Amino acid sequence: MGSMVEEAIERATTSIVSRRLELARQVIDSDDAIDLKEIAIEEECLKLLALHQPVAKDLRLIIAIMKVTNDLERMGDLAVNIAERGLFLGEHAPLPIPVELREMVRQTSTMVRESLDSLVNQDSALARQVCRADDIVDELNREMFRILEEAIREDPETVQGELNLLSVSRNLERIADAATNIAEDIVFMVEGQVIKHRSGNYRGTTRETARG
Repeated sequence: MGSMVEEAIERATTSIVSRRLELARQVIDSDDAIDLKEIAIEEECLKLLALHQPVAKDLRLIIAIMKVTNDLERMGDLAVNIAERGLFLGEHAPLPIPVELREMVRQTSTMVRESLDSLVNQDSALARQVCRADDIVDELNREMFRILEEAIREDPETVQGELNLLSVSRNLERIADAATNIAEDIVFMVEGQVIKHRSGNYRGTTRETARG
């Protein structure tokens, strides 16, 4: 499921940068498959909970996976939103893609990949790194708003296209938030420490705590 979502994000963002409508359509068409994966994984987790009654770290693992699949499904939906913007932009006159948006794509894609790597490897240090990177994406999103607002002022006829680029930026920021959610859940799974809504804990300590 993680690979499917990563691919959807890559195709959606490429459809924006390279004006490739076929990639945008592929993202939209693949969303049902991601939804079905979420359902299948949740069913397996519920079976494990019912049949084995896991405790401590095993229980945290299952809880984390259920939450991760929910965030992955959300990422898939956000990739569809970006792909829909890609269809609009690809069917209209080209607009310059700000360097900041390209950097948002790079940063967000890295966050998604590293959040999934932290899950597979149960690496809480990498997960904390993902959490810290969210501030970069937030700042780029704010900068995108400023850039596109100025572009609309200079040429009001481009307003529809610029608003679609702004929507892409917002959806990338939300994907980064979802990757941060996953990373926070990995820290909980590995260390037993809740860091959600506690950005001061993103750097962690010198030793892990509450291993189950």
